[in-house]
Amino acid sequence: MNIYRYEENPLITPADVKPYHDGFEVIGAFNAGVAEYNGEVLLLLRVAERPISNDPMIVKAPVFNPETQQLDILEFRTDDERYDFSDPRVIRNVNHSGTFEYLTSLSYIRVARSKDGHRFTIDDKPLVYPTQTLETFGIEDPRVTQIGDTYYIYFSAVSPVGVGESMVSTKDFVNFTHHGMIFGPDNKDVLIFPEKINGKYYALHRPTTKSTGNPEMWIAESDNLLYWGNHKHIAGLREGMWDSGRMGGGAVPIRTEKGWLELYHGATLDHRYCMGALLLDLNDPSKVIARSNQPIMEPEADYEKNGFFGDVVFSCGALVDGDVLKMYYGVADTSMACAELSVKEILDSLTYL
Repeated sequence: MNIYRYEENPLITPADVKPYHDGFEVIGAFNAGVAEYNGEVLLLLRVAERPISNDPMIVKAPVFNPETQQLDILEFRTDDERYDFSDPRVIRNVNHSGTFEYLTSLSYIRVARSKDGHRFTIDDKPLVYPTQTLETFGIEDPRVTQIGDTYYIYFSAVSPVGVGESMVSTKDFVNFTHHGMIFGPDNKDVLIFPEKINGKYYALHRPTTKSTGNPEMWIAESDNLLYWGNHKHIAGLREGMWDSGRMGGGAVPIRTEKGWLELYHGATLDHRYCMGALLLDLNDPSKVIARSNQPIMEPEADYEKNGFFGDVVFSCGALVDGDVLKMYYGVADTSMACAELSVKEILDSLTYL
């Protein structure tokens, strides 16, 4: 597979983003949704900001308060035996294994703009910011689907009651309509197809099960983009392979002559994230035609291997020009990068089922 990583990579790093909140530091500018609007490439960044603690014994947790529309900053002592601080991203209650009490950062969506897709300027203020109860821990990992002249922006909404997928829409990236939560907890990695198929809208999603099952890919259909049903499981984990630990959608599906091309992320049990592809039937995208046995792209560059959470290549969105696929992707849960690949080479690399 021929992969051209941009010389400017990483295109956007936390150091490029001025904190929106006083007394905070930006620790992540990554996993951005991708759109084209008014002759520009827009990256809808997930910006993660963390309150600065000048005391090594104090860990702070920002929580959005929907009543005041402000942030509350909670403080925890690292010698408090009720809590586990081993993961810098979360504060866990030791008596509730597998769950977290608070996040140590707050995420929201901010726009980076570029005329050439290589060099970006970043807006000073958020594009989409938490506004209500189901977003008190922040909004994460946006994706963008354009249908006609409307851009549908959907993202993980995080709160004490779980992680679900919420959506807003816009025609101009200034005025927004909020549609609420379209996939309830626990669910993420939603991707809405860019056109109707046989009169229906389709979306990929990744429910997280706590009783049985694994973090795997599903598909659902809708008449109106708001209410989703006829859920079907379409692709699962593969023991001993690059997607043996978890998997989920990455880029919005791309129509090709051979089928819908979905660039997805897969991780091993030790959390090494690579990118592969599924090919879905054009007329029935619940049918998987082909799949990557080997990763199309894996962490190799230093900025992919080292960061807040290393060894991560996380596809976010792709722009296609003829055979050239420009994939914007998150690296090491820290920054954004871009690589160009051949659509034909990707399709030729797949194993047909």
